[in-house]
Amino acid sequence: MLTDRQRMILNAIVDDYISSAEPVGSRSISKRGDVGYSPATIRNEMADLEELGYLEQPHTSAGRIPSHKGYRYYVDHLVPWNSAEIAEMGTIRTFFAEKLNATEQVIQHAAMILSNMTNYTSILLGPEVFHTSLRHFQLLPLDDKTAVAIIVTSTGQVENRTVNIPPEISISEIEKVVNLLNSKLKNVPLYKLKTQLYTELGEEMQRHISHYEELMKMLDTALDSENEQRIYLSGATNMLTQPEFKDVDKVKHILDLLEETPTLLKMLSPVPGGPGIQVRIGTENDHEAFANCSLITATYSLDGQALGSIGILGPTRMEYARVMGILGIISRDLTAMLAHWYK
Repeated sequence: MLTDRQRMILNAIVDDYISSAEPVGSRSISKRGDVGYSPATIRNEMADLEELGYLEQPHTSAGRIPSHKGYRYYVDHLVPWNSAEIAEMGTIRTFFAEKLNATEQVIQHAAMILSNMTNYTSILLGPEVFHTSLRHFQLLPLDDKTAVAIIVTSTGQVENRTVNIPPEISISEIEKVVNLLNSKLKNVPLYKLKTQLYTELGEEMQRHISHYEELMKMLDTALDSENEQRIYLSGATNMLTQPEFKDVDKVKHILDLLEETPTLLKMLSPVPGGPGIQVRIGTENDHEAFANCSLITATYSLDGQALGSIGILGPTRMEYARVMGILGIISRDLTAMLAHWYK
């Protein structure tokens, strides 16, 4: 457990490093009006904090920078929540006061506002991704080689696409598969369909239906939902402005991952029963490419059920307090607006 002095010094180091992106020394901390300790005292405490794993020293003669453990302690115990500046709150309130009558338009504008206000990358999942589920599935053969896959959603939307029928698959087998799929996957959210295709149907189809693998590939193609495209990304190239990401290859890997829908869905999927705002720091992120990034997410909901997520991706040297404050305001206002629309 950290002492009050260690907490104060750690807080000062994280704040200074967020602002400067340069290692922080004891002398610069001692000059802060809110610290009040000598450089020698601060040096001793910094050495103890480093030994405890909260700080790192990138070079022998350099000051210290926060470790991932240090950032985690800062977020959990030191950062002031809901600290967005009044001027920024006014910007957000003005945006939601506008007469925007389409969910898509609001989500797109919110993504742009977030990236502009934070200078980080914003990722938003539209409520359709989580709110829309399968009502009915049909597979209508056009000839011996092709069929039309029809997906009817819980919102009444109808999607269709042409798929290839594997050789030697009979009409009776197709009917059996469709009936099985409707009985097992009805009311499953669209973004979970392809995963549950294998977990819910796979074993049973393998036991009772010939040409199992070919049929599974056909259904995998048939269940590609256009709703997965309701992911809005803004400010992806803001990564290039951060001093941590001067390595072009490293940034390119991150930018490539941000174009992958499954990666974004995994990163932004709301956690059932989880807190309204979540912070993943460095290696807490699922993918190695994001080991030097932090992701802050907030959910927006309807009747207590999460509909979608908002995320801000940036370096671990992120303005946590400000970003969490902004996300808190936007998630609350989105929740209120969607509650009005879904009456």
